[in-house]
Amino acid sequence: MKKPVVALVGRPNVGKSTLFNRLVGERMAIVDDVPGTTRDRLMGEAEWNGRLFNVVDTGGIDPSIGGEDPLSIGSSDYINQIRAQALVAINEADVVLFLVDAADGVTPADAEVAQMLRRNQIKKDGEAFPPIFLVINKVDNAALRQQTVQFYELGMGDPYPVSALHGTETGDLLDDLVAVFPDIEEVEDESVKIAIVGKPNVGKSSLLNQILGEERAIVSPIAGTTRDAVDTVIEYEGLPVTLIDTAGIRRRGKIDKGVEKYSVIRAMKAIERCDVALLVIDAESGVTAQDAHIAGYILQEWKSAVVVVNKWDLIEKDNFTMKNYTERIRKELNFMSYIPILYISAKTGQRVDQVLPLALRVQEERLARILTAQLNRVLQQ
Repeated sequence: MKKPVVALVGRPNVGKSTLFNRLVGERMAIVDDVPGTTRDRLMGEAEWNGRLFNVVDTGGIDPSIGGEDPLSIGSSDYINQIRAQALVAINEADVVLFLVDAADGVTPADAEVAQMLRRNQIKKDGEAFPPIFLVINKVDNAALRQQTVQFYELGMGDPYPVSALHGTETGDLLDDLVAVFPDIEEVEDESVKIAIVGKPNVGKSSLLNQILGEERAIVSPIAGTTRDAVDTVIEYEGLPVTLIDTAGIRRRGKIDKGVEKYSVIRAMKAIERCDVALLVIDAESGVTAQDAHIAGYILQEWKSAVVVVNKWDLIEKDNFTMKNYTERIRKELNFMSYIPILYISAKTGQRVDQVLPLALRVQEERLARILTAQLNRVLQQ
């Protein structure tokens, strides 16, 4: 059964990372009193009452944004960032935990997030989807508990007063949380599932179209054109193959700085479903922190992978270019030194015909059985 995704949403410094650490049972997220400490998305596995689920800790604000103070309530950058965060959570998560701070009371930013969440819910079987839980954090004493009634004005239903730091009342929240998880039945599928993952605008849809030889996925130079994961079933040399195309976030207007971080939810869902993940990297930008994060999720889910370096036609080359580039990738992804690397151009078709054969060869190795004698020799060495 697929694991539901729970996204933690809220303005900076309301305790999202603290609650994330509480739910996953380990200190994975950096926690600091300085607003905006969480710069990257983290996803961890949690369990309650026998149900496994993924928790996503969202980073709200990037303090490096120029111009006006991005952390001030009136800042347009500030509002754009929390709006992007709310939109991604509502589109990708199965349940949203909307966190506010008991000590601060209802702020304009809280009202903005609440409005965005409500506006983008859809009606599914007569119910609003995804369910949104209003979580009032930092309720550490009786006085703060009495003040929680003011949060009803957000129109998000009955709030859950908790203390993520001390774990107070989190059990009641989790009981109600797992009760609304969707029941997802797995359909038996014998095909090899290959996911095309990576940050937005690295050429994932272009790669899919080259593999298929047709314009199956919309391709655009604007980052985040593809909104949903798309499954395409093909037959390759008599073997059924399911190609899972994923992408970044489709947004109206400009793509805010940092929005590409939120593509991880979709990538994680695809990784969870696949046998082999094609991690597509932009040759011009090289391995970025976001690429490394996605590679880490592939490893976390124990999936096989191929690094596909796209836009290779744009790189000026000499006799040592590929060798030097490979060394840089091995250094940046040193935790996955065994992954094969393929240099392609989805635009020109260069080496695209090698992508599926290599992915299927990796899948064969994934299913290989080690003889007892071989295992003994390895252990002795």
